[in-house]
Amino acid sequence: MRAFVLILVFGLLVSATAAAQTTDPADQPIFEPEICAYVPDEPTPQECLDLMAAAPKPQFEAVPLDTSTLSLYSFWRVGPDPVNKFDAPGGSVIGQIPQGFNFVNAVDTSVPDWLQIQGGEWIPRANTKYVEPSSFTGVTLPEGWNQPFAWVLDTTGIYASLTPGGPSDAASGYLTERYDMVNIFAEAYDSEGWRWYMIGPNQWIKQTFVAKIQPALRPMLVTGRWAAVDLYEQTLIAYEDDKPVFATLVSSGLEKTETNTGLFNIWARLPVDRMSGATGAPNAYDLQSVPWVMYFDDSISLHGTYWHDLFGYRRSRGCVNLSISDARWLFQWLSAAEPDSNGELINYVYVFSSGEYGAPPRASNL
Repeated sequence: MRAFVLILVFGLLVSATAAAQTTDPADQPIFEPEICAYVPDEPTPQECLDLMAAAPKPQFEAVPLDTSTLSLYSFWRVGPDPVNKFDAPGGSVIGQIPQGFNFVNAVDTSVPDWLQIQGGEWIPRANTKYVEPSSFTGVTLPEGWNQPFAWVLDTTGIYASLTPGGPSDAASGYLTERYDMVNIFAEAYDSEGWRWYMIGPNQWIKQTFVAKIQPALRPMLVTGRWAAVDLYEQTLIAYEDDKPVFATLVSSGLEKTETNTGLFNIWARLPVDRMSGATGAPNAYDLQSVPWVMYFDDSISLHGTYWHDLFGYRRSRGCVNLSISDARWLFQWLSAAEPDSNGELINYVYVFSSGEYGAPPRASNL
């Protein structure tokens, strides 16, 4: 028999230094972990079933789509082979986009078979592919939020299991869909140390298929508006002091280009910027018109991302990728913070990892 260790899910999400929050209990169900505690071979208590019936899905307000940015820019993948740049459609060669991971912003798409890109040059359309930016958005968190939840990451569509560690089973009635949001009512560990979440009656999902939103303790001396990035869960939560106000998925640095952990301050903010690096190398990249850029660790930034839609998985060269709509919301919200006594705007970014990425959180001999 598989061994399971129960973990109680704490619903009152406050930091160690947070003041008690006041909220009307009638506004939303109060999560009580002992009600839904998992006991092998025992049925789910009726009180827990009632709780799940009262809050079957997270009910949060999604961040609005950044329709102005999404309609202003036209993003195209170029290459990966070198592509010549011309002074006019069918004109003279005036340069080249080298081999690499390259994306351009097309400012004129009206000429058949050609694109005019930012900077004025023209490139053959045959060497490009239009990219549709992600429409994913995070959510704002209500006052008194106290229900753990997660976003589904799975792209394949699998059924939940009837028990933690059990096989996928259509009888569970839940089929995963990417970016679906689920409440978490209980947790358990399987014999390999992986965490499983109960998201509904007889519905269990392995942690590798979701990204859980869980709060971070506020670092000492951090006040005002700040953001916490969890590299293990690939999530970001924005805070006003100790109060979480916004949550979303991110994509941080890949192996060998990991995002650094630590406490940083946003030192530059640009509504749009060009990003490039490793010119001439096999891993060269050049990205035009990257929107809503917030630099916090030298050249590492939080920024909008149009070249992939895999938020919740590591994808970057070290930056923290957000959807364009999430990046705009965060950019404007952080920029509206109160300046300090010297008139300076200080927004901290706390980057940490709540576990070892890709590894089970518990030992295999549980």
